[in-house]
Amino acid sequence: MNEETKAMGQNVYETICAMFDQKGYHYERHDDDHFITCTVTGDDLPMDIIFVVRDERQIVQLISPMPFKIPEDKRVDTALALTAINDNLIDGSFDFDMSEGRVSFRLTASYIESILSKDLFEYMLMVSATTVDEYNDKLFMMAKGMLSFDQFIENMG
Repeated sequence: MNEETKAMGQNVYETICAMFDQKGYHYERHDDDHFITCTVTGDDLPMDIIFVVRDERQIVQLISPMPFKIPEDKRVDTALALTAINDNLIDGSFDFDMSEGRVSFRLTASYIESILSKDLFEYMLMVSATTVDEYNDKLFMMAKGMLSFDQFIENMG
């Protein structure tokens, strides 16, 4: 990776931190690895948020892992539910590791030949938190057998 690419990544990382500082949000910096962590409180479950600046790919990703695993007997229904959710999302998507039962939300922005602003990072944070807050409790209820796939689909619209 060349010095210009490294410098661009550092600038993006510092801009994300500046957004958190400007808004007065609590977060943790991980300067050596260019990632930022925070927890957002929604209507129900707390949401872990991770901003990762990937210098070599010139992208920034926001990842929000769900704080629970999907049991094996609920994974097919969860995969179908996530497909229905993703089909309705404008920005970002839910990822599902079927073998581990892990669900996470991901939103990515490229900064190739671009300058990204604090406003964009705030948008990424707000859209992600709103989206995760909308669905995390429903996915949790499906994982615990409290909500069937059919009930989930009925309540989507």
